[in-house]
Amino acid sequence: MLSNSSKEILTRKIKAEALRLGFSACGIAPAHEAEQAICFREWLKQGNQADMSYMTRHTEKRADPRLLVEGTRSIVSVALNYYPGQTLPDEEYQIAWYAYGNDYHDLVRGKLTELLHRVQAAYPEVQGRAFCDTAPVLERYWAWKAGLGWIGKNALLILPEGGSCFFLGELFLNIELIYDQPQKNRCGNCEKCLKACPGGALKPNRELDARKCLSYLTIEHRGELPEHTGPRMGNRIYGCDECQKVCPWNRFASPCQVPELQPSPELLNMKKQDWECLTEQKYQQLFRKSAVKRAKFAGLTRNIQCARNTSSIQKPAPGDTGNGL
Repeated sequence: MLSNSSKEILTRKIKAEALRLGFSACGIAPAHEAEQAICFREWLKQGNQADMSYMTRHTEKRADPRLLVEGTRSIVSVALNYYPGQTLPDEEYQIAWYAYGNDYHDLVRGKLTELLHRVQAAYPEVQGRAFCDTAPVLERYWAWKAGLGWIGKNALLILPEGGSCFFLGELFLNIELIYDQPQKNRCGNCEKCLKACPGGALKPNRELDARKCLSYLTIEHRGELPEHTGPRMGNRIYGCDECQKVCPWNRFASPCQVPELQPSPELLNMKKQDWECLTEQKYQQLFRKSAVKRAKFAGLTRNIQCARNTSSIQKPAPGDTGNGL
């Protein structure tokens, strides 16, 4: 067991090393059964997870990290900025900002593993495991408990100094440390994200109904898209950032500087006709290291076809001004 002075030294070291590795923020919370687990179970009961059956598994481990990794006493939560400095042209098909660069799962977990190794070099008795959306972990909850920010009405974690465009990751450790305090919710009366959501998926209680969410429908959903999805998609073919684009807190966002998360010139130069003629070979070339693989080639081309069909239906006939005159 570490002394209080050793806890303070190690806590400072962890946070300093996290920043040196490129993380935007780092906080620490004590491991315990999550109060949010009750709300999560009710969320599942209402069917908000849609067809994501994996979310219904390991609910006890999701509720209590000490059951997921035996001996866990502290949870180090980190955030990595992905706010893009350059985006796809508005008139072209759109993919979610988080998928512009390389797959974040490997990147964040790799950095967390390096953080663990640096800690172990000075404190060999420390044991831990790194996660980034790769295990049943209530990531936003633990980031809130660790003092990184608050869960906004867009159901995303909002950092006061940078907005909501962050990947989250966790390091479960077998030692006690000095802990941070959760932040108060600072969304106030703002409801811009609720009003901007194309599918009306956001609820006032900071929950999301995946059945109505374009990110779920264009990424996770398999098979044909539900009726009326097309008009809500617009030109979005992978994911949706509308709730982030309107969030006032994202005015504090600064462009991501991580090389692995930068969009390739090839992706930025894609035109609608290029997407509509996308071959599986070109898909593999574009997204070999990308999170876009989650939708698979069949899912992405389904989305492109749906967006294309909707665009052709909505396009005014020659000579039609579109205003009834």
